[in-house]
Amino acid sequence: MNLSPGAKERLGVVFEVVKTTFHWGFVPAVLYLGFRKGSEAGMPPLSVMSLLWQ
Repeated sequence: MNLSPGAKERLGVVFEVVKTTFHWGFVPAVLYLGFRKGSEAGMPPLSVMSLLWQ
């Protein structure tokens, strides 16, 4: 598959954006999903303060 230099450059930019988005968005996404699910039965409730101080 032959790509023009301009197409290769655009693909490189897209890959960098995806890589940066994944790099900075993974942990917040995991935290969001964890808070959305809630805590297990018998465990203290989840809050941002409990995340920061325990």
